[in-house]
Amino acid sequence: MSGTSRREFIGGSIAAGTLLASGSLTAQIIAKAQKPLSILILGGTGFIGPSQVRYALARGHKVTVFNRGKTNPGTLPAGVEQLIGDRNDNLKALEGRKWDAVIDNPSTLPRWVRDAAQLLKDSANQYVFISTISVYADHSKPYMDETADTAKLADPTVEQVTGESYGGLKALAEKEAEKAFPGRTTIVRPGLIVGAGDNSDRFSYWPLRIARGGEVLAPGSPDDPVQFIDARDLGEWTIRLLEQRAYGTFNAIGPVSRLSIAEMLHGIRAVVSGSTPISFTWVPAAFLEEQKVAPWSDMPVWIPPTGEYAGFGTRSNKKAIAAGLTFRPLADTARATLDWADARPAERKAKLRAGLAPEREVEVLAAWKKSKK
Repeated sequence: MSGTSRREFIGGSIAAGTLLASGSLTAQIIAKAQKPLSILILGGTGFIGPSQVRYALARGHKVTVFNRGKTNPGTLPAGVEQLIGDRNDNLKALEGRKWDAVIDNPSTLPRWVRDAAQLLKDSANQYVFISTISVYADHSKPYMDETADTAKLADPTVEQVTGESYGGLKALAEKEAEKAFPGRTTIVRPGLIVGAGDNSDRFSYWPLRIARGGEVLAPGSPDDPVQFIDARDLGEWTIRLLEQRAYGTFNAIGPVSRLSIAEMLHGIRAVVSGSTPISFTWVPAAFLEEQKVAPWSDMPVWIPPTGEYAGFGTRSNKKAIAAGLTFRPLADTARATLDWADARPAERKAKLRAGLAPEREVEVLAAWKKSKK
């Protein structure tokens, strides 16, 4: 598979306490913050926003969200102030207000960040921008950290978001945040964000596929590294960064230590109940490429650790861990994802947005066995 195609898959797949797998708070074990904050969240109702909102409320903070009011309407908890507007052309609701901190969740275009951050630069002490590890220009070396060079666009005025432009646009957006809030910016670069609520199916393919049972096509080598972060871990840590006034750039990706694709798949299998036998058949990356089975899209989470993506699954997270990033067990993430994904309508489960269709998986497995004869 070409490097350009891999970049398209990456670009196109663009969340101190505990949340139950269902997303409800275990309030009695979440301590209140020492100092309550007033927090503005740009977004707040999408994938990672709800975790930020719930955790912030549990910690005793006051929360305001700004969005168009179109994503998951009516789902905000009691006590959350909602301001209606549009990042494209209507920021009026943000004028003349004060907050302790701002979290910018949904921005890809640099002008969205520029317009909001310039408007808010005298209205808040800290600006947290949720970026992505796709900003990095190089993924070829294992254990690269936040000092690695970021992508640059040939045309910095482009606004069309594609697999080729996504990382560069995010890198420019980071600079807009830092320009408006010099020395007061926190850049969070997540890897693959997973868990309940992820409609991309980038991770949910695996719990659903393994729960279906039978022979499961497993990609590459069992030791190939993978990285991701539960949306709840990301959302909660974002709030703790505000409480600490932690500035700088952080790779928000887990787990704590190296995780292989085999450990991920067997970890998911451990939480799947049912009487149908489950087995994994490992098919090498070269054969999958011959069969036009694409990493990341057809085989979610996984990219073979070779060539320009040799270090993609081992990006350093040491700085984030030192700043308090924590990770819930894989079993928790897998169970919550499966429960959420399985509760969707049958027609939605039958048309996943990532992963191999059942009939295609059977074809590739048959071709692999035939090639071994």
